[in-house]
Amino acid sequence: MRTTPVDLGAASLEEIVQRLLPELERSGIAAFWILDPDRCRGRYAGETLVIDGVLYCCRSWRAWNDLAGLLGCRLMTPERHDDRRLLLRMERISEDGFHRETGGEKYAPTSPFARIRKNEEPAFYLPYLRALKRLKVSKRRSILALGPNRGDELEPIFAKGFRGEVLGVDRCAEALREARTRFGNRLRTRIHDLNRLRELPPERFALILSIGTLQSPSIELKPLLMHLVQERITPDGAILLGWPNARWQDGELIYGARPRHYPFSELSLVIKDLFWIKKYLQQHKFRVVVTGREYLFLEATRIGVGSEE
Repeated sequence: MRTTPVDLGAASLEEIVQRLLPELERSGIAAFWILDPDRCRGRYAGETLVIDGVLYCCRSWRAWNDLAGLLGCRLMTPERHDDRRLLLRMERISEDGFHRETGGEKYAPTSPFARIRKNEEPAFYLPYLRALKRLKVSKRRSILALGPNRGDELEPIFAKGFRGEVLGVDRCAEALREARTRFGNRLRTRIHDLNRLRELPPERFALILSIGTLQSPSIELKPLLMHLVQERITPDGAILLGWPNARWQDGELIYGARPRHYPFSELSLVIKDLFWIKKYLQQHKFRVVVTGREYLFLEATRIGVGSEE
């Protein structure tokens, strides 16, 4: 459905939202003219600029993109309207996503989840890569990967020169089969319930890695972490844990985790888990930092064993 563009070049943020919301509700898409953000370099959102006697309100590309995300939209490719204005369109993002899947194996290679390539999303890949660098992953002798699925988070590790061995523990046999195909004898795998990790042979690792697994309602977080710290990590070992603070939806990585039955982002459970884990690790002589945005990364190193930027 085509919409008639409105001129938002001089509008305040409140005015912009009030103009866009009814149109998005009506047709799912809104079109509007804005001042070219390239003209606003170095100016903060809301600062004004007069060009040939016409008043404009400045906003960066980042601000427009943030607005689209917070309104549940994507920005379409802009079009040049004249020498100072662009035509923008926002389109509502569908609610469909793998998070809504309830039948079958949610994380199997044939599931909607398999379409996701985390390493192609800058908001995941770059913070993850920096965390791996700080933890000196290329110098680690061994890694225990909890819930690695097909091994996407292992790919940057091997690419950065890791020469040790990884043990991947997951309950999805199909996903582990695909991971073994990718990494060969560099990866050992065990099909096992993480809540019963004690049943596996005693073995300690220089790095314990879990990305996007510990938030699962089926995971008994506190007993699992206690077991890892007390029985699975070497004296100089490190820990890297990751939580999605986003959702995958209609081809987009959308900021803000949304628990089931919540119509908005709600972080209290993640914050509660992070606070407990950080406190527990500090009690066991770990230095702990939390980084990231769309994905939150908790890095823990033994006090006295340095990390690097």
